[in-house]
Amino acid sequence: MIKTNAMRLLDAASIEYETKEYDYDENDLSGIHAAEFLGLSTLEVFKTLVLISNTRDYFVFCIPVESELDLKKAAKIAGVKKLEMIHIKELLGITGYVRGGCSPIGMKKHFKTYLDETAILLDNIYISGGKRGVQIKLNPEKLNKYLGNTDYFDVLK
Repeated sequence: MIKTNAMRLLDAASIEYETKEYDYDENDLSGIHAAEFLGLSTLEVFKTLVLISNTRDYFVFCIPVESELDLKKAAKIAGVKKLEMIHIKELLGITGYVRGGCSPIGMKKHFKTYLDETAILLDNIYISGGKRGVQIKLNPEKLNKYLGNTDYFDVLK
Protein backbone atom coordinates (compact mmCIF):
# COMPACT_ATOMS: atom_id res chain seq x y z
CA MET A 1 0.00 0.00 0.00
CA ILE A 2 1.22 3.48 -0.83
CA LYS A 3 1.43 5.64 2.30
CA THR A 4 -0.94 8.56 2.48
CA ASN A 5 -0.08 11.94 3.95
CA ALA A 6 -1.99 10.97 7.11
CA MET A 7 0.17 7.86 7.51
CA ARG A 8 3.40 9.76 6.91
CA LEU A 9 2.43 12.30 9.58
CA LEU A 10 1.58 9.56 12.08
CA ASP A 11 4.94 7.92 11.32
CA ALA A 12 6.74 11.24 11.88
CA ALA A 13 4.93 11.65 15.23
CA SER A 14 5.85 8.05 16.22
CA ILE A 15 2.18 7.14 16.66
CA GLU A 16 1.43 3.46 16.18
CA TYR A 17 -1.38 2.59 13.79
CA GLU A 18 -2.62 -0.17 11.54
CA THR A 19 -4.29 0.17 8.18
CA LYS A 20 -7.29 -1.73 6.88
CA GLU A 21 -8.23 -1.68 3.22
CA TYR A 22 -11.69 -2.37 1.85
CA ASP A 23 -13.52 -2.21 -1.46
CA TYR A 24 -15.44 1.03 -1.38
CA ASP A 25 -18.61 1.61 -3.31
CA GLU A 26 -18.78 4.84 -5.39
CA ASN A 27 -22.50 4.96 -4.59
CA ASP A 28 -22.00 4.49 -0.84
CA LEU A 29 -18.98 6.33 0.52
CA SER A 30 -20.31 6.29 4.06
CA GLY A 31 -18.34 5.10 7.01
CA ILE A 32 -21.21 2.70 7.67
CA HIS A 33 -20.24 0.82 4.51
CA ALA A 34 -16.61 0.77 5.66
CA ALA A 35 -17.60 -0.58 9.09
CA GLU A 36 -19.79 -3.30 7.58
CA PHE A 37 -17.17 -4.33 5.04
CA LEU A 38 -14.44 -4.54 7.71
CA GLY A 39 -16.71 -6.28 10.24
CA LEU A 40 -16.49 -3.40 12.73
CA SER A 41 -19.03 -1.74 14.97
CA THR A 42 -20.24 1.62 13.69
CA LEU A 43 -19.22 2.98 17.10
CA GLU A 44 -15.55 2.22 16.30
CA VAL A 45 -15.44 3.94 12.91
CA PHE A 46 -15.34 7.75 13.00
CA LYS A 47 -16.25 10.10 10.19
CA THR A 48 -14.57 13.44 9.63
CA LEU A 49 -16.90 16.41 9.22
CA VAL A 50 -15.72 19.83 8.07
CA LEU A 51 -17.77 22.86 9.04
CA ILE A 52 -17.59 26.60 8.50
CA SER A 53 -18.52 29.16 11.12
CA ASN A 54 -20.27 32.50 10.96
CA THR A 55 -16.76 34.00 11.28
CA ARG A 56 -15.70 32.07 8.12
CA ASP A 57 -13.34 29.83 10.10
CA TYR A 58 -13.23 26.08 9.50
CA PHE A 59 -13.61 23.45 12.21
CA VAL A 60 -13.37 19.67 12.04
CA PHE A 61 -15.34 17.17 14.12
CA CYS A 62 -14.76 13.41 14.29
CA ILE A 63 -17.79 11.41 15.37
CA PRO A 64 -18.99 7.81 15.07
CA VAL A 65 -20.28 7.11 11.55
CA GLU A 66 -23.89 6.43 12.53
CA SER A 67 -24.11 9.48 14.78
CA GLU A 68 -25.34 12.96 14.00
CA LEU A 69 -23.49 16.13 14.95
CA ASP A 70 -25.36 18.60 17.14
CA LEU A 71 -24.53 21.90 15.44
CA LYS A 72 -25.43 23.99 18.51
CA LYS A 73 -23.20 21.96 20.82
CA ALA A 74 -20.42 22.02 18.23
CA ALA A 75 -20.67 25.82 17.81
CA LYS A 76 -20.52 26.33 21.57
CA ILE A 77 -17.43 24.13 21.85
CA ALA A 78 -15.79 25.95 18.93
CA GLY A 79 -16.62 29.32 20.51
CA VAL A 80 -18.69 30.62 17.61
CA LYS A 81 -22.34 31.56 17.14
CA LYS A 82 -23.10 29.24 14.24
CA LEU A 83 -21.63 26.33 12.30
CA GLU A 84 -22.76 24.67 9.11
CA MET A 85 -21.41 21.83 7.01
CA ILE A 86 -19.35 22.85 4.01
CA HIS A 87 -20.64 21.84 0.59
CA ILE A 88 -19.19 18.56 -0.60
CA LYS A 89 -17.86 20.26 -3.76
CA GLU A 90 -15.67 22.47 -1.52
CA LEU A 91 -14.11 19.59 0.43
CA LEU A 92 -11.14 18.90 -1.86
CA GLY A 93 -10.16 22.56 -2.18
CA ILE A 94 -10.34 23.18 1.57
CA THR A 95 -8.87 19.94 2.92
CA GLY A 96 -7.01 18.27 0.06
CA TYR A 97 -9.21 15.21 0.57
CA VAL A 98 -12.17 13.79 -1.36
CA ARG A 99 -15.48 12.63 0.06
CA GLY A 100 -15.08 9.16 1.51
CA GLY A 101 -11.37 9.72 2.08
CA CYS A 102 -11.22 12.76 4.38
CA SER A 103 -8.89 12.21 7.31
CA PRO A 104 -8.60 14.54 10.32
CA ILE A 105 -4.82 14.19 9.87
CA GLY A 106 -2.92 15.91 7.06
CA MET A 107 -5.36 18.44 5.68
CA LYS A 108 -3.95 21.22 3.50
CA LYS A 109 -4.15 23.60 6.47
CA HIS A 110 -4.46 22.95 10.18
CA PHE A 111 -8.00 23.39 11.44
CA LYS A 112 -9.09 23.02 15.05
CA THR A 113 -10.30 19.42 15.28
CA TYR A 114 -12.52 17.93 17.97
CA LEU A 115 -12.92 14.23 18.80
CA ASP A 116 -16.27 13.09 20.19
CA GLU A 117 -16.18 11.81 23.76
CA THR A 118 -17.45 8.35 22.79
CA ALA A 119 -13.88 7.64 21.63
CA ILE A 120 -12.68 7.37 25.24
CA LEU A 121 -14.75 4.21 25.65
CA LEU A 122 -12.61 2.37 23.10
CA ASP A 123 -9.03 1.11 23.03
CA ASN A 124 -8.84 1.88 19.31
CA ILE A 125 -10.90 3.76 16.76
CA TYR A 126 -10.81 3.88 12.97
CA ILE A 127 -10.51 7.06 10.95
CA SER A 128 -10.09 7.60 7.24
CA GLY A 129 -6.61 6.83 6.02
CA GLY A 130 -6.67 9.78 3.66
CA LYS A 131 -8.01 8.01 0.60
CA ARG A 132 -11.09 6.00 -0.26
CA GLY A 133 -10.94 2.38 0.80
CA VAL A 134 -8.42 2.84 3.63
CA GLN A 135 -9.07 3.11 7.35
CA ILE A 136 -6.46 3.78 10.03
CA LYS A 137 -6.81 2.01 13.38
CA LEU A 138 -5.23 3.90 16.27
CA ASN A 139 -5.52 4.73 19.94
CA PRO A 140 -7.99 7.62 20.48
CA GLU A 141 -5.91 9.15 23.29
CA LYS A 142 -2.88 9.38 21.02
CA LEU A 143 -5.00 10.79 18.21
CA ASN A 144 -6.60 13.37 20.48
CA LYS A 145 -3.23 14.49 21.79
CA TYR A 146 -1.89 14.69 18.22
CA LEU A 147 -4.88 16.87 17.31
CA GLY A 148 -3.87 19.25 20.11
CA ASN A 149 -6.65 18.41 22.55
CA THR A 150 -6.48 17.68 26.25
CA ASP A 151 -10.14 16.77 26.45
CA TYR A 152 -12.90 15.04 24.47
CA PHE A 153 -16.13 16.73 23.49
CA ASP A 154 -19.85 15.95 23.68
CA VAL A 155 -21.06 16.95 20.21
CA LEU A 156 -23.72 14.36 19.37
CA LYS A 157 -27.47 14.81 19.09
